[in-house]
Amino acid sequence: MNKIIVATGNEGKMAEIRQILQGEAICFSSLKDEGLLDVEIIEDGKSFEENAVIKARKISELTGQMVLADDSGLEVDALDKAPGIYSARYLGEDTPYEIKNAHIIQQLKDVKGEDRSARFVCAIACAFPDGRTITTRGVIEGQIGYEEKGENGFGYDPIFYVPELGCTTAELLPEEKNKVSHRGLALKAMYQKLKEEKVL
Repeated sequence: MNKIIVATGNEGKMAEIRQILQGEAICFSSLKDEGLLDVEIIEDGKSFEENAVIKARKISELTGQMVLADDSGLEVDALDKAPGIYSARYLGEDTPYEIKNAHIIQQLKDVKGEDRSARFVCAIACAFPDGRTITTRGVIEGQIGYEEKGENGFGYDPIFYVPELGCTTAELLPEEKNKVSHRGLALKAMYQKLKEEKVL
């Protein structure tokens, strides 16, 4: 059984990662599991990839182990791709997502149809104990809905509408979402890279 530390305290992300790679011979351990929730990580990168690498490297240096980190967010074209890399800190560090989602919907009140285009982006970095890092990226295209819909998922899922599926990502069952999500795509790509590296 391979152990991989995941540099997050977000239980929603941990649940998705475990679901997406279930059945594989990997034991995922969160920052909470490792007692590292208080580690300060300054995410000052200019891209999702840079921030993911910063997080993975920091925890790998502290633990001497292989570490996965993701940096993901929502890009809204009508808002110049905001909130982007600031998605988690948009409108303030601890602002509830209901408020963030309502704010985005309000910002787009005069924007119709395809002009509401948006995407979820996820970059995943893996830092190895020898200092090397590799990254993968997953993207799912969609639109900002006119209201929150769905009880599943977390974050911006209730306002992210996927036209091909006819629903928001919060209306999908977890196993359905994991097949098409930005995190699912990036994780599966990372899994393939780790197999090529012969670490799995």
